[in-house]
Parts: sequence; C-alpha cells; structure tokens
Amino acid sequence: MRAFVVSDFENPPALCEIEQPTPQAGQVRLRILACGLNFADLLMAKGTYQDTSQPPFALGMEVCGIVDVHGDGVTEPAIGTRVAVFGGDGGLADYGLFPAERCITVPDTMPDDHAAGFMVAYGTSHMALDHRAKLKAGETLLVLGAAGGVGLTAVEIGKAMGATVIAVARGADKLAVAQAAGADHLLDSDTDDIVAEVKALGGADVVYDPIGGDLYKAALRTCNREARYIIIGFASGEVPQIRANYILVKNITVIGFYWGGYLAFDPATLAHSLATLMKWHAAGHIKPHVSHSYGLDDAAEALETLRARKSTGKVVVTP
Repeated sequence: MRAFVVSDFENPPALCEIEQPTPQAGQVRLRILACGLNFADLLMAKGTYQDTSQPPFALGMEVCGIVDVHGDGVTEPAIGTRVAVFGGDGGLADYGLFPAERCITVPDTMPDDHAAGFMVAYGTSHMALDHRAKLKAGETLLVLGAAGGVGLTAVEIGKAMGATVIAVARGADKLAVAQAAGADHLLDSDTDDIVAEVKALGGADVVYDPIGGDLYKAALRTCNREARYIIIGFASGEVPQIRANYILVKNITVIGFYWGGYLAFDPATLAHSLATLMKWHAAGHIKPHVSHSYGLDDAAEALETLRARKSTGKVVVTP
C-alpha cells in the first residue's frame, strides 16, 4: 500500500510503498477514504510537535474510513462501518491502524471529506469556547486567523453560541469566507489597525488565537476587563511572551488549550463535545468548509498549501 512517511526528521516526508499493517488487540484497520490535514502535521514532519511519534510513521492526524479488519478483542464498530477517528498519525495512507474505542460512526448525511476534517478543528473550537472560556451569548469574540482550519470553525461556533464575532484574516478573499461563516465584523490583518478597530467595537470579551506573533500583541490590547484569552497555537511561527502586568491590571484570564490532550485525561468531555457537534451538523447549524482536496500522490503539495496559508477552512487528502 501507499503511505506518506516521515523516515527521519532531517528530510521531508515522502510517498512510499509499504506492507499493509495488521491490527493489534484493541485496534481496527481502516480503508482510508479521506484525511484532514492540520498545522500540527507540519510540526510533526520536523519532530517539533508535542505528541510526535518516533520515525518511521505516516503523517495524518484525523481520518474517515471503512472498518475492514478487527484486532483481538474488538467487535465494534462492525466491519464495513464508516467511521471518523483521531489517531494522532497514520492517516496519509491507503490503510491505517487506529484504536477502536476512538472511532465514531459517521452519519450518512456527512460526506467523507467533512468527517475527516471535522474532529480537530470543530472539536478544538467547541471545547475551547464552551468548556474552557465559557463564552456567553451577547459577548464579543475576537477570532484571529478567522479563515483558517480552526479559526473558521471558531467563527461558526461563536455565532451558534450567540456571540458577536469579529473576524481577523489576511485579504478580502479570506475575509469573505469568514463573513459567509457568520462573522459580524471583518478586519484585515495586513491593513487594519486591529487595536483601534476592535476597541471602537467595544473591545473583546474572548480572544481565540491560533496565530501568536504580532497579532497576539495587538489582540491582548483589545481585551476588556475579565476577558478570556485562549491560546490555540502559533501558526505565525512566533511563540509570544505573556506580559503578566497587563494580565494582572485588567484581570484577564489566559487559557491554554490542546484538544488532543483530553484523550488522555478527560475523554468523556471530548466525546460529549463531538456528539454535540455531530447533532449540530445534522441540523445544519455548522457547515464544514473544505477549500482544497488532493490525492495521496499530491500529499506534499497539500502540506505546502497548508504551510503557505493558501487555504481557507480545511485541506483534505483523499487516497
């Protein structure tokens, strides 16, 4: 079978021919239908992500696929069931092994590419805004990177929770995508004065930040008293330093959020969140946006699209 493999951290990943894997106890083998890419895949290729496996391994954190073989002790999900699963890696391949207990049956109303790009992005935004920041209806939510994989879901979910959403993205095309997802106000990170514009709109009660860098510095200055600042990631490549005096004076809460960590210490909350999101999708409240789809032979190009921040919403690879 084909797999897009990280052989070592000194060289770029490459498409390889390898043997089909055999599931161990507690695992299922999936015939992979689609794999959603995430910024973390770029970090894993270099060995700099917090949960990176030792090479060799295939990239691809989240997939949709058909169960085709059970490991010992596994009876569910049944052979032939279409499921979504966050495996951490292994998704950029024709087949992959994943824990059976993590598999979620995909409803017939959800296409393969939506299911593959659903869990991390929507799960991150829902748990960050609901479980951690406790966003309330009527509050103002400032979303940085609002047309990206997680940022766009934060716009959708913020609106679904009753917030006024200020979307920050680069360029008119990306801002149009955020507006279509429900953003109330649009700010161009290249040309607008983020601090002045957000303050003119009443300031931010919650900030959703997957970018870091200079945008972090600007967004922090827009915070109202008792604001909650959620740190999702550092797509800019710069990990900002927190100005503790500013946090103190305005009684701001800084929240670190890593969705995958909940698999280890609170899987029940994560499962409840995903069940809620599946219901929202079935009801039409959220509509995943896939801007780029590639075949497995073009996985390197797919990752470059993500790295160059050319995408809006999700980039998906369909073997």
